[in-house]
Amino acid sequence: MGSAPASEPATGDVHLPPSVQTAVKLLVVGHFAVGKTTFVGALSEIRPLRTEEVMTEAGALVDDLAGMTDKTTTTVALDFGRLTLNNRLVLYLFGTPGQQRFAPLWHDMTRGALGALVLADTRRLGQSFEVMGVLEELGLPYAVALNEFDDAPAHGLDEVREALDLLPETPLVRCDARDRASSTRALIALVEHLLTRVGHMEHT
Repeated sequence: MGSAPASEPATGDVHLPPSVQTAVKLLVVGHFAVGKTTFVGALSEIRPLRTEEVMTEAGALVDDLAGMTDKTTTTVALDFGRLTLNNRLVLYLFGTPGQQRFAPLWHDMTRGALGALVLADTRRLGQSFEVMGVLEELGLPYAVALNEFDDAPAHGLDEVREALDLLPETPLVRCDARDRASSTRALIALVEHLLTRVGHMEHT
């Protein structure tokens, strides 16, 4: 799972309904080749904006392609998609590049974002620490979604939570980035986490 192309997104009306009152910017982050472009593409109700380029031999020297023989392109700026949750709330999804060399752009994209969904791969959990570290440094709340690849080892969520040293309140869910329903559930886990934080802040 997780690495195949997403199904074609909906390509309906690109205009928002006049009833929409709130627009929320969310980031979809994670290490290189974890499925961010696929995730945004599966969810977006408009044709997503993608900035993928064919990987070169020079890039292969710095990008870890172990276990990813079918990986031929990489995001060099961002992925962008839109998801209207109801007639009053719309989510703008910004997928970030995964490589360290794009870190300055990654930092810029956090401006105005309310939170982030961290996609993780159980084959390479260690690579998620740097991503989560940046979010914590910036004070950006996040949830974690395990993108389940076919050849990934199966681990219980409690085991993964301990391995990632997540706080008890940080949501941890499973998802298949190719599947719209599964990806939507992961995103809802993040939104509910953000709403809970806002509620706590309002009562302090």
